Amino acid sequence: MENIFPIFNQIADRNAKESILKQRGAAIWLVGLSGAGKSTIATALEKKLLASGHFTVLLDGDNMRHGLNSNLGFSAADRQENIRRVAEVTKLLVNNGIVTVCSFITPSFEMRQNARQIVGENDFVEVFVNCPFEICEERDVKGLYKKAKNGDIKNFTGLG
Repeated sequence: MENIFPIFNQIADRNAKESILKQRGAAIWLVGLSGAGKSTIATALEKKLLASGHFTVLLDGDNMRHGLNSNLGFSAADRQENIRRVAEVTKLLVNNGIVTVCSFITPSFEMRQNARQIVGENDFVEVFVNCPFEICEERDVKGLYKKAKNGDIKNFTGLG
């Protein structure tokens, strides 16, 4: 790593890009249980932002785990690494003036703080999607709560 020198503003700096885009880059980080409605809210928010002329990117937990983070499982270390990688991608987008809507369970305070530190305190808005556990369990479109209760998924957020 000693030979790697990150260059963030080769052509145009953040202020120039934000001026061109006529917006300030920011991360809106939605957190909550599986089935709470994070992805639904994130999609609606992105549509609203786009309709009002903002350039946005939506990063969703399921999509990221099928691509960039497909090699990660759900151990504590893998979950931490999942959020770290997503926060690094988010930082790159925000530093280029892009409003980035992020939808991730992000279960622990430590993970949320790490994401906030990576992205930058002044660029990070955390939104807790508060939905009762029972409703999340009822919605269980992926069957995750059932699998977790049957012991097929370990360390499932909200159980145990």
